Amino acid sequence: MAFDYSLDFKNIDFRQHPELYRVGKGEQGVLLVEPYKSEILPYWRFKTPEIARESSEKIYQIFLDYLEQDDFVGADMARKFIQMGYTRSRRYANHKSGRKYKQNSQASNSQKEILPYEVDPVKAESAAIFKAKWIQAKTNEKYLQLLARHKKMYEV
Repeated sequence: MAFDYSLDFKNIDFRQHPELYRVGKGEQGVLLVEPYKSEILPYWRFKTPEIARESSEKIYQIFLDYLEQDDFVGADMARKFIQMGYTRSRRYANHKSGRKYKQNSQASNSQKEILPYEVDPVKAESAAIFKAKWIQAKTNEKYLQLLARHKKMYEV
């Protein structure tokens, strides 16, 4: 089931109301779902491989802590932050500015020009660090069990 952007995210505590949470695709809702966003965001960094390693390990530990509490929403949010660490550092690895498309107010969305790749090996290493943790998280057996249970209970 698609992520529901129509919810009143400023006033919903998803720990108290997991039935309102939808997994969606990829990183959808990663910066919306509380209290998890506020618990995880302070640790999300990827500027250098050292920072990325520390960040990914901390967020992965948070992921494991949520799993230990059978808190699927928290675990899924931690997984999304780890995934976002990969995708954002990968974008900066490919485009120094962090922007994928050339700024052109004349062109329509279908005519966006992709900026040339300027591979940054430091950001690429940060991306690889997050990618390894993301794969660990999304293939974790307990996570997969809680995901199936959440979908069965709430996303029918």
